[in-house]
Amino acid sequence: MRTWRAAIVLALVGGSIAAPSPSGAQPIVVKAARLIDGRGGPPLEPAMVRITGERIAEVAATMAVPAGATVIDLGSATLLPGLIDLHTHLTDRDDVHWESALTTTTPPEAALWGARNARLTLMAGFTTCRDMGPTWPYVDVELRKAIDAGAVPGPRLIVAGNYVSSTGGAGDARQFSIYLDVPVVRNLADGPEEIVKAVRTNFKYGADFIKILVTGAVLSKGITPGAQQYADAEIQAAVTEANRWGRPVAAHAHGAEGIKAAIRAGVRTIDHGSYLDDEAVAMLKQNRKTFYVPTLALASYIQESPHVPESEKARGRVVNEIAMGGFRRALAANLPIGLATDAPVMPHGLNAREIEYRVSLGEPAMHAIVAATSVNAEILGMQDRIGSVTAGKLADLIAVHANPLTTIGVLRDVRFVMKGGTVFRDDLSSRKETTR
Repeated sequence: MRTWRAAIVLALVGGSIAAPSPSGAQPIVVKAARLIDGRGGPPLEPAMVRITGERIAEVAATMAVPAGATVIDLGSATLLPGLIDLHTHLTDRDDVHWESALTTTTPPEAALWGARNARLTLMAGFTTCRDMGPTWPYVDVELRKAIDAGAVPGPRLIVAGNYVSSTGGAGDARQFSIYLDVPVVRNLADGPEEIVKAVRTNFKYGADFIKILVTGAVLSKGITPGAQQYADAEIQAAVTEANRWGRPVAAHAHGAEGIKAAIRAGVRTIDHGSYLDDEAVAMLKQNRKTFYVPTLALASYIQESPHVPESEKARGRVVNEIAMGGFRRALAANLPIGLATDAPVMPHGLNAREIEYRVSLGEPAMHAIVAATSVNAEILGMQDRIGSVTAGKLADLIAVHANPLTTIGVLRDVRFVMKGGTVFRDDLSSRKETTR
């Protein structure tokens, strides 16, 4: 079965591929000039990684190559763990404003574009993504299933299924006449009882976590970004119910009061976090249960997009300046900071631009890489499986042709991608040979 699946992957991605090793079959050894393993230590130079099946078996500067192993020699390249993006919308397009999607697109269209965007994201080196809710509910659930089944290439997905928003709030996509309706879309919930029902419904239909919109948004005609749109009791209701299911809550939160209400309620992530103030930083410093996950590089794309109304661009200009200050405040406090993009606000496939942008704001390159790997894995509760190149973890590896610690922009030019032991892209190796 794995042989034909590898052939399908090759045909879909249009690149060279090393067939994955079934349990007990020949291992793969990947060689490179250096390895940045995602944990923040000095690079390993040179580096070799042995993979058996879908997991990493050994990491060393040198090692004996087992008989029958396939060797992938990446020459002077730098190996890294597969990158992780904590905020994507893979079924959305960058040329369709989400508030008009209900009247101009369809769920099948979203699914097809989702497959295309998932491939772009994987080829860009992002092997795991947390997808934060589609305009058409639960299309992301089906995309996750298709990727897991090997039907389409894409990142490992953790999905929201459907977001939870108040009427008239940041997630209210019904920006059209009251005499129209889209019956299949039911994401609005007001009051604790409705919110609990929305949480249960999302989990029933396949969501891995809950996304709740705590404040207004930039790309919205609803309540302003700085305003808290859900009362404290409503936010708490979502967290309490999700925790009963053993699952986390991600809070879209720009405004300071909304950020602090979400932290008090016990959400896992503060997404965007634009108005992060000193009090919020102190609250986050008290424990490592809630994480700040900004989305910063998208600001220029909002201003340049012909599909964003001028009123929302104006919101973006105000929020962007404040968000830069919040990020620098978090850096100075040495907070663990997750990495996220909000693609397609930033086009799919350009996700690494967020890493580069954060470095331009003063974050050390290694710190930003750790954010996109081991910190994000911890936030997802998947640190035992992904986030670093260490023995026992899933074989998610990427490679770039230079050293990102000296040239961070090279991460926008990923040339080798392996996810779970399967090579999806290889534009680097000079030779692939099987030892005897």
